Order: sequence, then structure tokens, then C-alpha cells
Amino acid sequence: MAEFDLVIRNARVVRPASAAPERLDVAVKDGKFVAIEPSIDAERGAEVLDADGKHLFPGVVDVHQHWGIYNTLSDDADTESRASAQGGVTTGITYIRTGAYYMNRTGPYREVFPDILAAAEGRSYVDYAFHVAPILKEHIDEIPDLIGDFGVPSFKVFMFYGSHGLHGRSSDQSSFLMIPGDQSYDLAHFEFVMRGIEKARRDPRFAADAEHISLSLHCETAEIMRAYTKLVEQEGKLTGLEAYSASRPPHSEGLAITIASYLAHETELPKINLLHLTSRKAIEAAMLMQQTFPHIDFRREVTVGHLLADFTSANLGGKVNPPLRSREDVEALWEHVLAGNFSWVTSDHACCRDETKFGDPREDVFLAKSGFGGTEYLLPGLVSEGRKRGLSYPQIAQLVAKNPAERFGLAGKGDVVVGYDADFCLLDDTVDYTVHAEDSLSSQEYTPFEGFQLTAKVTDTYVRGTAALRDEKIVGAPQGKFVRRSGQA
Repeated sequence: MAEFDLVIRNARVVRPASAAPERLDVAVKDGKFVAIEPSIDAERGAEVLDADGKHLFPGVVDVHQHWGIYNTLSDDADTESRASAQGGVTTGITYIRTGAYYMNRTGPYREVFPDILAAAEGRSYVDYAFHVAPILKEHIDEIPDLIGDFGVPSFKVFMFYGSHGLHGRSSDQSSFLMIPGDQSYDLAHFEFVMRGIEKARRDPRFAADAEHISLSLHCETAEIMRAYTKLVEQEGKLTGLEAYSASRPPHSEGLAITIASYLAHETELPKINLLHLTSRKAIEAAMLMQQTFPHIDFRREVTVGHLLADFTSANLGGKVNPPLRSREDVEALWEHVLAGNFSWVTSDHACCRDETKFGDPREDVFLAKSGFGGTEYLLPGLVSEGRKRGLSYPQIAQLVAKNPAERFGLAGKGDVVVGYDADFCLLDDTVDYTVHAEDSLSSQEYTPFEGFQLTAKVTDTYVRGTAALRDEKIVGAPQGKFVRRSGQA
């Protein structure tokens, strides 16, 4: 009988703590890494995978996805987990909320969340979890139940939702969020969400979870965007993604970051995640707030989309919130990535099919829906662009695996370490190819990255030692599991 279930030979193993990739063999047993050595006899493995010199990265932990926003959650759990595996992702965390889109319903999470779990169960090819947005007043009271009963220690606030349209123009947000007439989604609500989370952090029942209980914020200022949207549309000088960027200017991010940071200080909530920062003004505001409030454990996120594309290089499918910015802002983001000022890189994957994405006329950016898929390009895109700029492979592993896994309580994931889940992918960095939407495993028929050149590709992805992607093709049945990150098992 074989000693190991799987032996991976001839791999260049990439580990966040290493100075460089190492030529090593890796053994897997019962879904865990059990040996990482210079040479492991192939006969010791029931199955042998020859990496043929490819880089073995820890499975990517994509902590910002939106399964179920435009399609049913059960459909996205299937198709978009395939796209995730294509990008080397072995664990994805989806932001969900009540209101329009997603489950298209309101009510307490004790009723909604079990249906969310049921919709995804048995459908995903990668492991998955959820972040939850407290939308209603009663959701704040449910925070302890979400942590303890449902294993969800991470929460979200969408700072512009209270008085600006999701896709550009203002709309009736009380109907959009399905909020009762005597409630509002505003700065006061955000403060009370923070107080509710901090109260839970201090609850003795969650002492073991306190380090992983955090609040993520989408930082844009509704009042600024509402005024600038009107200006941009009235002037009519700009079109496409450049117009959309101007309608949601970078200083609206900076202002929201400042407000969110002071509220965190006021409420004594020390675990804050500033999501998808898109511009020099945004990241500089975030760094200023870190200096101003050194007692707050800020984490700063950037997406692969905002690192790869600008508002002139992407097509209209690149409409997203916050917007794609100028090439100058893209270069500023890279400066801060290389300086170590971003905590992780993610995808903000939100599959929006063609018939849903575009309005009539198709070229009107303000009629298009916000968000697009991109998890399949997360690791390939970051390697392709990052190595040209001097970003090392261990640094990339830190950004896409170890850091997000540690922040969000994904124990035993995010690194190639004995005893950890055998989540990994093989990456070929000797290729040179053009991105075409038809090659994606997502159900989205277009990509804003159409025609981009990449020089790295994931060929194989394994989740807990079992193949989800082999030779660039999905294999086997869905094996992904819901991952509890807090509370009692």
C-alpha cells in the first residue's frame, strides 16, 4: 500500500517565507501536505504528478468575489468556481447581502443565510466562504450569531449605497436595499455596525476568533459621486470608462477612507479592511490614516483588474465600482505594491453576462451594470505584470495566498507547509498568449482584458489534494466545501 496519496515531483515550490522558489518534491496524504523534501521516491505515492519544472504556488485565496450578484448563486457556485480554479484559486470568499440582486430578498440572516448555504452546497469546485453585510438594523444584533453559529467573522459596509445608484445614476436606495421606511443606510448605520462588531470582538465567547473578526469597507462618497455624475453627463465631453471614472473621482475614495478610519477610531474597532483601492489619492489617504491611527490594524486591498487595466486600455465591459482609473493611477498602485503597502491582491469577481451588463444604447457607460469577472486572471495576471516590475514569486504568494488567509481566519490555508490543506496550483511562466473571453471557464461572454498579452498560465489546480483543474481542464465532480472561519465546529 502506498505511503502517500499523491507525490508531486520536479516542482519549483513557491513559499511566502522563502527567498526564491525551491526545487522540491511534495507529498500529500488525506488532503494535507505531509512531506516537502528535495527528493521523494515516486513509488511512495499512489498517484504521481510530474510538475515538469512548473512553479507550485500555494492555492490562491481570492477573498473578494461576488457569486450570485447577477446570476443565481447556485449557477455561479458552479461556473465561477470553475473560473476560480482556472486562476489557481482554491478558496474564494463571496460578499453577500440582503436586498436587490444576490438572493433578491430581505429579512434576518437567521432565515436568509441557511438558504445561501443550501444554494452553494455541492456546486463548487473550490472551497468557499462568505462575508456578510449588515443592511438592516436587526442585522447588527445578529452579528454574534453569524460569528458563532454560521462561522462568519467578516463583515462589510458599502459606503455609497445609501444615496447613490449602484450603476451610476442616483436611485431609490431604500427600495434597492429593501430597507423599511423608518431605517436608513448611512454613516450612523455604519457607526452602529462598527460598534456591533467591536462588541462581538470583546465577547468572551469569541476570544479565539477575535483576531479574525473584521470589517471591510467599500470606500466611495455618495454626495461627491452624485454631483460629479451630473457634471460629467451635462458636459458630455467624456465617454466610456473615462467618463465613469470622472463621475466617481478618486477624491471620493480618499474622503470615504478618511471617514471610515475616524469611525473605526471612534468605535475602537481595530480590524479594518479598505477594499479595492484604485488610485494614488486612495492609497495615499489609506497610508495617511495608518499614520494618524497607528492603533488600528488596517489592511489594504487592490484588485488585479486595477493593476492590469486603465480606462483607455479596457473595453466597456470594464465598468466596475470603484472605476478603472488612468494609467498614472495604475502606475501609482504598482509603486505601492512594490513598496509593500498593499496587504493582498484579489479579483472582485462578479460575473455579469452580456445581456445583463450592457444597456441600450450599448455604448452608454451609465446604462451598463457595474462589475465583471476576472478571477481566472488573478495569478496569471499578477505574475505576468509583476515579474516585469521586480515583484518576486514569494511576494506574489504572500499577496494572493498567505496574507488573505491569515486575515480572514482560513486556518491551514495559504501556504505550502506540512499539516496545511494540500491546496496548490502549477503555473507555467514560459508561455506568451493573448487573452480571449472564449477561453475563460466563466459563463461571462466577454472580458475587459480582451487582447491583453499574458506570460503565465495556471495548468493544474488541486483542492485538498484532489484535482479540480488538470491540463487546463476541469476534472471530476465539484468538491468544494463551505469553510467555517469562527465559532464552534
